[in-house]
Amino acid sequence: MQAINSISQFHKLLSLAEPRHPLISVVNLMESMFFEDDIWKGFVNRFYCLALKRDAKGKIRYGQKHYDYDKGVLSFTAPNQVQSLNLHELECGSGYLLIFHPDFLMGHPLASAIKTYGFFDYAVNEALHLSEEEEDNILTILRKIDQECLHIDKHTHSIILSQIELFLNYSNRFYERQFFTRKNHNYQLLEKFESIVDSYFENNAPLQRGLLTVHHIAKEMNLSANYLSDLLRVHTGQNTQQHIHEKLIQKAKEKLSTTDLSVSEIAYTLGFEHMQSFSTLFKKKTKHTPLQFRKSFFDQT
Repeated sequence: MQAINSISQFHKLLSLAEPRHPLISVVNLMESMFFEDDIWKGFVNRFYCLALKRDAKGKIRYGQKHYDYDKGVLSFTAPNQVQSLNLHELECGSGYLLIFHPDFLMGHPLASAIKTYGFFDYAVNEALHLSEEEEDNILTILRKIDQECLHIDKHTHSIILSQIELFLNYSNRFYERQFFTRKNHNYQLLEKFESIVDSYFENNAPLQRGLLTVHHIAKEMNLSANYLSDLLRVHTGQNTQQHIHEKLIQKAKEKLSTTDLSVSEIAYTLGFEHMQSFSTLFKKKTKHTPLQFRKSFFDQT
């Protein structure tokens, strides 16, 4: 696995002139031509890449899967994410890449805040599809950043950072819009989510596989963990882990009120390795210990 360590190196691999700024650049895909190099077979970027692509065609390998790029989309990659490109099937189309090194953020609140933008961990097939108006907003920001790189002075750094932050905040808004506007598709995903969670407990999977995890559900749904959590949060107000905890408490209450199983036995059937972990979660969610809940339930009956 090879690394593209700098903005300058990336420019060379796209047959472009040296960047105006060593830590940030706006790349016009129409002006780019991918240099034939083995690096594309498997590489990691050491910088962030925010890509607005129109009519790009070909396959990109991202993680363990291949995806087709054949529509205008906005996608995000963080540093050190494994990628590969097949240059013989790639048509760049048009669009822009905003690339910036983490060092550009150093000393600014965005250096840590950028990790809270979950879409950097979305899969390629979870890219953002923009409306014409949304695309215009993004293009305006990219032009401003590009213009700032033309005349670097003491204000350039702070102005560009504010534009990057605006770009990310707009992207959050646009993703929420996409979660709502693709209702039919998303409702199918929500139904599938419920089905996977229910079947995990109905088939006694916790006894063989342990606690139900976010990773397991995301893998079953062919989604990234972050995308799934953000989708659920928008539609239900809770992320994936919160839904798992809710289901665990529901199942625990059922067993406490309808069986004679001990607390440790119930914890084991739900996938917990240690009874204390189960008891802690139960009390956190219900304000009662499992035994207190069982006693109060039978006192009421």
